[in-house]
Amino acid sequence: MKLSLLFLFFIISSTTAFPHFFPNVSSIPPEFLPNSTAGAWDAFHKLSGCHSGQNVPGIAKLKNYFHYFGYINNNTYNNYTDEFDDRLESAVKTYQLNFNLNATGELDEPTVNQILKPRCGVADIINGSSTMNSGKAASMIGHTVAHYSFFPGMPRWSTRRRDLTYAFDPRNQLSDDVKRVFGNAFTRWSEWTPLTFTETNDYNSGDLKIGFYGGDHGDGEAFDGVLGTLAHAFAPPRGLLHLDSDETWIIDDVFASGSPAAMDLESVAVHEIGHLLGLGHSSVEEAVMFPTISAGVRKVELARDDVEGIQVLYGTNPDSNGTVGPTFGDRETSGAHGGLLGLVHVSFFIIGLIFFIL
Repeated sequence: MKLSLLFLFFIISSTTAFPHFFPNVSSIPPEFLPNSTAGAWDAFHKLSGCHSGQNVPGIAKLKNYFHYFGYINNNTYNNYTDEFDDRLESAVKTYQLNFNLNATGELDEPTVNQILKPRCGVADIINGSSTMNSGKAASMIGHTVAHYSFFPGMPRWSTRRRDLTYAFDPRNQLSDDVKRVFGNAFTRWSEWTPLTFTETNDYNSGDLKIGFYGGDHGDGEAFDGVLGTLAHAFAPPRGLLHLDSDETWIIDDVFASGSPAAMDLESVAVHEIGHLLGLGHSSVEEAVMFPTISAGVRKVELARDDVEGIQVLYGTNPDSNGTVGPTFGDRETSGAHGGLLGLVHVSFFIIGLIFFIL
């Protein structure tokens, strides 16, 4: 037992790295930019258009991808072939449903483009059952279809643990500016719930442990390089949050959108904290618990789907005077989806105005 613990410590120690943090996109040195178009799954580009019955080089690697995220349940995943078989077609259909795509079972362009996006390392399907509620959120006046989800068994922190502590792996030597990003991310969740979060310098005693690591770091969830799996976190009560030290992380509150290589740290942290608290992935693209986020995008404000999910687990913030929490205003989102969200806000305003006039 002691030997196993020492071996695990050696692995984590050897993969603990000093991450790359920058205040904004313009401060990124040129040497960090060549990888901007070479993500971990870039080879999947050539699979666009593939369908059942074909045998195409690279299909075996795609099957590994779907196995990792729970869409193919097979313990012999190292023996995959390049045949586009029925099992892969079924996995593609389920993936398409979870990500609001046409469930054709074929690797059409929208499906491949979604697969290529950087994402959380937590599986979408755990123990054979999906933790995502597939399909688009249908919203009407006075009615919203929820798509939040939980880990199997709905694990959560007990009612006696409402004041949680968090600590950073001291080997990362994080600056106060980086730690402040995580403090802000925790606040996003505490403002809607009775939970509070306090930083402690004692890493071993912290309820939630945060660290940056590269490659295989000893927890069975190896990172795969730039713009692939960004981070992963474990459900209560394990409380571990690991982020990929190979990524280029932006820590400024005002994230300059459009960078093809940099990831907004707070956006990823808010998502992973949701896992630490017991939330699974959501199929609502505007939710912070949606599994993917593109480089150059900042998404840190909880959507209604996130709030409703976390309040099922913990209830509302007692300081909110009986309401569900702070008002849903303009979401702090920039990058690929900013224009769409603005259009949605304007559309609902116009609809409301028409009802008022009538």
